[in-house]
Amino acid sequence: MEPKQPFAGIRVVEFGQFVSAPFCGQLLAEGGAEIIKVEPLAGDPTRQARQIVPYETRIFLSRNRGKRSLPLAIRHPGARTVIDRLLEQADVVLINFRPGLADELGLDAATLTRRFKRLIVGTVTGFGTDGPEASFPAMDPVVQARTGLMAANGRMMDGRPTTGDPVVADYMCAMTLAFGVSAALLRRERTGSGGSVDVSLMQAAMTLANNQLIRSESEDAPRHQRILAELSRLRREGAGYAEQAASMTSARTAPMLKVYLRTYDTADAPIAIACGSPSLRRKFLETIDAEDPLLDQAEGERNDDHYDRLRDEIEAIIRAKPSVHWIAKLNDAGVPVSPVKFPVELFEDEQAAANGMFHRLQHTEAGEFTALSPPVTLDGEGFRSPEPTAPFASETRTILRELDFSEADIDELIANEVILHRNKP
Repeated sequence: MEPKQPFAGIRVVEFGQFVSAPFCGQLLAEGGAEIIKVEPLAGDPTRQARQIVPYETRIFLSRNRGKRSLPLAIRHPGARTVIDRLLEQADVVLINFRPGLADELGLDAATLTRRFKRLIVGTVTGFGTDGPEASFPAMDPVVQARTGLMAANGRMMDGRPTTGDPVVADYMCAMTLAFGVSAALLRRERTGSGGSVDVSLMQAAMTLANNQLIRSESEDAPRHQRILAELSRLRREGAGYAEQAASMTSARTAPMLKVYLRTYDTADAPIAIACGSPSLRRKFLETIDAEDPLLDQAEGERNDDHYDRLRDEIEAIIRAKPSVHWIAKLNDAGVPVSPVKFPVELFEDEQAAANGMFHRLQHTEAGEFTALSPPVTLDGEGFRSPEPTAPFASETRTILRELDFSEADIDELIANEVILHRNKP
C-alpha cells in the first residue's frame, strides 16, 4: 500500500497575509492538508503586487499554492457564523494578524483552544506575546534590524545597513511554524488534545544569527560590556554606521574572514570558498600553491598583519585565472567551492533540475509558471507540488455549501457583503 501524505485528512483554516502563515499553509498543503485561506474581500495584499491578470501575481503564487480561497469580511457581524463553522471542522488554524486583532475578534489562542478542544492554533507575532514590544507592528526588514540579523549579514548601501531582497526572517518563521504545528499534531495523536503554537519573527531572525548569539559569561561577557561602552560613545559622538560596525566583533576569526571563508574575484566571475577545518585549509593552499606558516598556530589578533598579506597574495593568485579553472581544481581537491549565482540563473540550473527543485504549474487565468518544489521530500510522494489556488473568489459558494449553508443563506451573505463570489471565467 502506498504511504499516505503525512497531513492527509488534516483541515487547516488560514487567517494569514504576506509570508509567515501563508507559506506555512503551503508547506502543509504540499504534505496533503486541505487549506482554506480566509482573505479580505479585496484579496490578500500580495494579490495587488505587479498583477499578471486581476488578483493573480507572482508573489501570491509563490506562497499560496494548493489552497482554497474564501473572501470574508471578518469584522462584519455576519461573518461570525461562517468563522465558527470553519473552526468546528478544522484541525489547525494559522493566524498572523496585527497585534491585538485576534483578541478583538475572539480568535486568540486562549479563546479558541477553550472552545475547540482538539484545535491546534498556530500564531505568528512580531516580537513575541509578552514584553514591552509585544504590541508593536512588525515586518521582516524591521525585525532584521531589531535582532541584529541585518548587521550580522553585513550588507550596506550608502553607508547604511540594509537587508537583501529575500525576507529571510519571514520564511524562517514559516518553517518554524510548520514544525510546531507538526509537533502539535503528533502530540494530539497521543493525547487527544489540541493546543497552541507560538512563533515570532524576532525569534526566527535570532535563530538565523545563531552562531553570533551564544556567549561564555566568563570570557565573552566582560568583552561585550567594553564593546557596548565603545558603541555608546561612538553614537554620542555622531559616528556613522560603518564606524560603529567596525567596533563590533565577529564570530569568524581573522583567518576565516580574510582568507578561508569568503568570496574571491577570478578573471571573469566571483567564486565562494569555505574551508572550515584545518584539513580543508591545507587542501586549499596546496591547490592554489600558497603557504600559511601560521596555519597550525593558535589564532589571535596579533596575526592580523600576516593574514592581511596572505589575503592580498591569494587574491592575486585567484584573480589570474577564470572561475571554471578554480572550480574544477578545488572540487577535485575536495574543497567546497561555488560560482556566485544570480537567482535568475537557477531556472536553467542543471543541478536544480536533476533534483526536481522546480516544477511547472498551470494557472487557469495567469498561464504557466515555473515554481519551487516542496523543500522536503518524503518517500511515497509524501510531499507533492500543488497546483495554484483557483481564481479569486471562485470557490466561495462551494466552500459554504460544504459548511452546510443553504443557497438562500449564501445569497444573503453575498448581498450583505460578508463574502464575495465571482463566477469562473
